[in-house]
Order: sequence, then C-alpha cells, then structure tokens
Amino acid sequence: MSDTDVPSAVVSSGGLSGNEGPRDRGYGRGVTIARSVSLFVVAALFEIGGAWMVWQAVREQQGWLWAGLGVLALGLYGFVATLQPEAHFGRILAAYGGVFVAGSLTWGVVLDGYRPDHYDVIGASVCLVGVAVIMYAPRRR
Repeated sequence: MSDTDVPSAVVSSGGLSGNEGPRDRGYGRGVTIARSVSLFVVAALFEIGGAWMVWQAVREQQGWLWAGLGVLALGLYGFVATLQPEAHFGRILAAYGGVFVAGSLTWGVVLDGYRPDHYDVIGASVCLVGVAVIMYAPRRR
C-alpha cells in the first residue's frame, strides 16, 4: 500500500494507534455520522431489549429462557459499542446515555403501551441534543 492509498493522518502518524478520530480513518463526515447513529440504534435495541427481557423474566414470570436471552443481548450491546468510529470509550458511553433515555421511552411506547407526558418528551429531546453535541460537534485537532 502506498502513501496515496492511506489517509494522510495515518501516514503522518506512522500508523493506526487506535486513538484516531473517524475522519483520520478516511471516512467522510456524513458517512461517519450515519454509521455512528446506526450503531447507537443497534446498541439501544440490544441493551434495552436485553434489559426488557430480564424484566419480563423476573417481574412478569416469563421464565429463565427470557432472562438468558436478555443477558446475551446485553453482552451483544457491549460488543456493538466497540464498533463506533470514535476512539474514546468515555465519549461513546456518555453519548449513548442520551440514546438510552430516548430509546427506553420509545420501547415503552411500542411494547408496553406507555404514554410519555410532555416532560418525558422534553427530557428525551434534551438528551438527544446532548448526544449530538458530544459526538458530532466539530472539534479542533
């Protein structure tokens, strides 16, 4: 592979250290954001779905199979988080907290018949704005 085949940040740093940002790996900003949002959605489905399955097993007497499947889904959530293009664990998990809040309310509406009030909606919206600021605000390098 020649220097022209590798993003300039990789060439100038001498290789991939694991601390590169998403643009250092050659992704365009729009593709990176779309990939990141998609991974947050998949992670939310695994984490919220896994927690819901454990809840169903314990609180709704659905049986230990549900609990086992829930634990498996929770483990998959942890793996999906590692696929984010951002290199910093703390940033990803902090931002994911906002996705979790909004996703949990949505899960409750779809599967449990929960009806959020306007404070729920406002709170979830604030959390999603926080996700956007934490993950996608332009940063100086």
